[in-house]
Formats: sequence, structure tokens, C-alpha cells
Amino acid sequence: MTNTRTTPGAERIGTPVHVGGPDAPWHRVRESMDRHGNAVVHTTWGEWLPAAVATPSLRPLLGRDWQRYRRTGDPTVRYRFVASRLATKYTAAAALHVDPAEIDLAYKTGGRPYLRGLGQIDVSLTHTDDLIAVGISRDGRIGVDAEPADRRMPYELMRRQVLTPAERAELEVLTEEERTARMLRLWTLKEAYTKALGQGLRLGFTEFGFGAADEGPATHEEWAFATHHVLGDRYLLSVARHDAGLDSSPDTAAHTMFDEGFMAAVAELVD
Repeated sequence: MTNTRTTPGAERIGTPVHVGGPDAPWHRVRESMDRHGNAVVHTTWGEWLPAAVATPSLRPLLGRDWQRYRRTGDPTVRYRFVASRLATKYTAAAALHVDPAEIDLAYKTGGRPYLRGLGQIDVSLTHTDDLIAVGISRDGRIGVDAEPADRRMPYELMRRQVLTPAERAELEVLTEEERTARMLRLWTLKEAYTKALGQGLRLGFTEFGFGAADEGPATHEEWAFATHHVLGDRYLLSVARHDAGLDSSPDTAAHTMFDEGFMAAVAELVD
């Protein structure tokens, strides 16, 4: 079950799709890409555990992440790691109409994943407890963030580190329960936005806001935001998506999306 909170431009973000492993209904990811230019999936690492322990093709699926997987000693950490990478690769493969083993997942400074050779495709990954969520976009930046829905964020400790003056004014008049829920939603929205920018916590959360009186990202039409309760309302999942005005063609087959510079470099190496 997915409950969506109204946020500016939410209709331009695909509703999160639950995927229960490699045999999930991946056509829903392709449909979201065709309709919105982006897709968001959510799953749990336990749903990918059978694939992590029993798939004979795990090594080619993991690619450059294979050695990191093998070096990780703690079994829980190891399987959570492989589950997040498999979920990301299968999501990208569904969006691009290719085999997951063909996806070359690499990482920028700070750990943000990207698809090597597919510069127009943006990917965001988040995980908390047993939840994994992946966002993918073909026409601009995307960021996803999630927290347990029952996480308690102490208002008095965090209000000056997280909220703008306008947001603080709005939250001051709420009940404690309403304030806690609003704080968590704002936190995940701001996390998703800074992830989409590639800034993470380096961008101060008090520098932009989602309050009615704020001049922040929510006032710009090229940005869209959505918040969802997923997995039986156990988690709050927020998405930030930027429309860069790129080609909105629904053709996301990998052979039409490869970066020409990357392909030229490959050709030079094999000559």
C-alpha cells in the first residue's frame, strides 16, 4: 500500500513500485518511465536474499562490486549490500530494456551511484533498516530518501539545524504528534533534494525550505516533490526530481542512451 502526500509537482513523479526480487513486475517500471520520465521502486533486502545466495550468475551481476561483496565479513552487511546493488541494477535494466548484467554501476565521490556510459540517466539509492529504495530518471536529477515512519525527531534539538524560520513558525502551532510527523516529512524531503543535487549534508537544511512563506525549491516549476508511506505505512519515502529540459522521448532503450564520448573511448581502447 502506498499513500501519497500532496507536494508541488507530485503528479510528475512515478508512484513507487514495490518489487519483491528479480521476478518482480518490472513492466511497471517501464510504464512509469514512459509516462513520467522517471521511476521509483522500493523493496526489502530480505526479498533479495534468495538471489544473493543462490544465483549462479551473481559475480557477473555484481560486476565491479564483486570484490567488495567478497571482502565484507559480516553476513548481514554483505547481503544488504548485494541486495541494494541488485535492486539498483534490475531497476535500471527494466528502465533501459537490457539485461541487468549489462548495467555497469559505478560511484561518484561520496558514494552516489551512476550508470557508466549512460550520462543522461540519473540514479539515486537509499536504504534504512530493511527498506531499499531506488529512483531513476531520464530527463534530470532525482533523489530519494526514506526513514521509518515511527522515527522520533526531537524538535527542540533539530529545529535550528533543519528548519527555516518560516517552517519553524508553521510547526510551532501544531500539536506534538503533528509536529513530529511534519518534521520527519521535511527531513526526508530535504535529504532527497540535496541528494538530487549531489550535495548531501554539505548543503545546510536551513538554507532552503518547503514552508508556505519560503522561497525554496518548491517554488520552482522545474522541481517536483512527492512523499509516500510504503510497506504498510512502515516507512516514509520522499522523492525530489528535477526536470532539466532534456529530450523527453520515451525511448530509453540502452542503445539510444549510451554516452557518445564513452563509446568513443571504448572504441579507442579496443583498436
